[in-house]
Amino acid sequence: MEIWDVYDKDRIKTGETMVRGSKFRENTYHMVVHVCIFNLEGKMLIQQRQPFKEGWPNMWDITVGGSAISGDTSQLAAEREVYEEIGYKLSLDGIRPALTINFDRGFDDVYLIQQDIDISKLNLQYEEVKSVKWASKEEILSMIDEETFIPYHKSLIELLFFMRNSKGIHTR
Repeated sequence: MEIWDVYDKDRIKTGETMVRGSKFRENTYHMVVHVCIFNLEGKMLIQQRQPFKEGWPNMWDITVGGSAISGDTSQLAAEREVYEEIGYKLSLDGIRPALTINFDRGFDDVYLIQQDIDISKLNLQYEEVKSVKWASKEEILSMIDEETFIPYHKSLIELLFFMRNSKGIHTR
């Protein structure tokens, strides 16, 4: 059972928590994080979700993502998700998200990291991740067209790759 902190519209914790999957009260929100890891060639590390995973089974997705659990800061949630899903230890100490996307029931902090990683040494979480690979922007956009990648807005994928070359990316 996953417990989330509850936030108000201004992203201030209310002091309340909720169980994942329970109904949100009006004007309550939770925090989600995504981490996009790029290599020096400009490719993004993407993961394929397990076929038995609820929500987008067998689809490809950006590097990692998930909900913050109670007590997490954005950075801690992002570090935890990276370690849990792909077994990579990442420090985001002093790093802020490159962007935050507001959605109906929460805030999604997106971190952009440049780090060459030997993917053969990653320890993939069996319950979540079937496989990983490096992919170019063009490959991901084609995968969206082919319906093998989660149907993010193509402009978001383009923005992530654009931001990789400008403000927002952190080298680790």
